[in-house]
Amino acid sequence: MKAEEPISIYGKLDLAKEYSYSDYLSWKFSERVELIRGRIRKMSPAPSWRHQGISRNTFKIIDAFFENEQCGVFYAPLDVVLSIPSKKNNNTVVQPDVCVLCDLSKLDDHGIVGTPDLIVEILSRGNAKHDLDTKFELYQEAGLPEYWIISPMEKTIIIYTLQNGIFVGSKLYTEGEIAKSKHFTGLDLDVNKVFEGI
Repeated sequence: MKAEEPISIYGKLDLAKEYSYSDYLSWKFSERVELIRGRIRKMSPAPSWRHQGISRNTFKIIDAFFENEQCGVFYAPLDVVLSIPSKKNNNTVVQPDVCVLCDLSKLDDHGIVGTPDLIVEILSRGNAKHDLDTKFELYQEAGLPEYWIISPMEKTIIIYTLQNGIFVGSKLYTEGEIAKSKHFTGLDLDVNKVFEGI
């Protein structure tokens, strides 16, 4: 029997309808999508080589830090089903560029079910507003302890740490500086190494 071919979301689903995580798991599309508060959002086209290089560099630094710890470090594509307190059902599924999970009981066969401990998003011209606005609000509401945003265009990093339910931003780290995690003491990100080869 021939395997079912991936299909386009367009013409198949009502993009104005609200869907659940169960619906999401049943889809087999040619495009990568996220589910934002139950609504389908098509992700940007395949990342550029610069984006992927930054993602690789960042992953290597974070992964080395957690080498002997009980935390997992993951990179896209991996589904993360966020725990949004205002919603009864899990209907927000994102695919962060890099994330750290210390409660490994949140892992299932499909990805992470629950909020990770750290998420890194790398901006691109097509997704900057989504990461800076929509995901910022989602991650804050989900109680994400720390959110890092890396801008390839400006070669900068900003770290948001959750304090009393609100993200508080660090200074903007630029080339020649070291970005420091407040949630994980000792997790430092040399900005030059993040952008090495880019």
